[in-house]
Amino acid sequence: MNRPPPQLPPPSLPPAVKMPAGELPKPRPGPAPLPPPVQPGRLATRGERWAMVIGTLAALLLATWMFSAILTPFVLAGCIAYFLDPPTTRLARIGVPRPVAAFLLVLGLTALALLALLLLYPLLVAQIGVLVLRMPAYVAGIGQAVRQALEAAQNALGPEVVDAQLRDLVIGQAGQIVTFLGSAVARLIGGGVALFNVFALLVVTPVVGFYLLRDWQRMMSRIESWLPRKSAQTLRQLARDTDRVLSAWLRGQLLCCGILAAYYAAALSALGLELGLTVGLMAGLLSFIPYVGSLTGFVMAVVLAVAQFGTWNEVLLVVGVFLVGHIVEGYIIYPRLLGDRVELHAVWVIFALFAGGVAFGFLGVLLAVPMAAAIGVIARYWLRRYLESPLYLDPPRTGSG
Repeated sequence: MNRPPPQLPPPSLPPAVKMPAGELPKPRPGPAPLPPPVQPGRLATRGERWAMVIGTLAALLLATWMFSAILTPFVLAGCIAYFLDPPTTRLARIGVPRPVAAFLLVLGLTALALLALLLLYPLLVAQIGVLVLRMPAYVAGIGQAVRQALEAAQNALGPEVVDAQLRDLVIGQAGQIVTFLGSAVARLIGGGVALFNVFALLVVTPVVGFYLLRDWQRMMSRIESWLPRKSAQTLRQLARDTDRVLSAWLRGQLLCCGILAAYYAAALSALGLELGLTVGLMAGLLSFIPYVGSLTGFVMAVVLAVAQFGTWNEVLLVVGVFLVGHIVEGYIIYPRLLGDRVELHAVWVIFALFAGGVAFGFLGVLLAVPMAAAIGVIARYWLRRYLESPLYLDPPRTGSG
């Protein structure tokens, strides 16, 4: 038999609460009402997108031009934060608080820079004193070497090709060139610190660098949240490509400059070149500009060797030092430190550095390579878009029509 389902007792109602006369009962709290759905607005037009891009770029250029006199320590602090972000992130992953890791790394870098300044600057100033004292002897040595070379050319080619007047003119010009170069180097090193605001570089830059490094991840996330939603994925990919190219080039290039500066300074000093330390450090640090640094250091070292030694054996040894350095740089240092990760052509880098220096001075030099890397990545992106578009893929016309 099928039994009827048991009858459940009716739910008990809460006892009625007597309210005072004239007072309404308070409503019970319940779930918050859902917000009204967002109504989709109109789509942005192509003109509005281009206006936003052009306006943003114009605002950045205007701000850079207006505040270029004070931006150098802030841009330098940004470079420091960019370089130190990977080790700071690694320290944070192993349990070190990010503010503590940022403070320790910035403090260590500042101490290292001050130590290098305190150790190297007196040596460089002392070598400048040697250059000033030895300048007349250097001019005489250069003149003697040029005279011997012209006499040999006169004996080989005849007096109708190399006469006495041409010989005296070349000797005089060579002496003036050596004097000018020596004075320029002396002014550059002797007054180099005066080119920068010491307070800004030694105080403002580390402090700003610490705050930027501490909040780097948060700032990058905030900037990423401001990207237009339609192009966010493309812009993220472009930013990742720019970071990959820029970090590979800059970190590898700085290591190359440090290794070459130590090698040239040690090798030239070991040969007995009186200004070997200065020339070697200058050649290594200027290697940041492809080919320019090594070529400048080579010319200066050969000229000083001719002026100091007066014989070709020591000059050939100096040439050998730079030849070995060039071979090591081209076949060992660059392939191991940079390899195929760098997509910045040397000519493009040289142009960017000179263009930035002409436009904004030292600030432009700091901004040149990041801008070159970003422009290169964007250019390659648009080239890929072009190669995939009908502008490139449309077949050629056939027939008479």
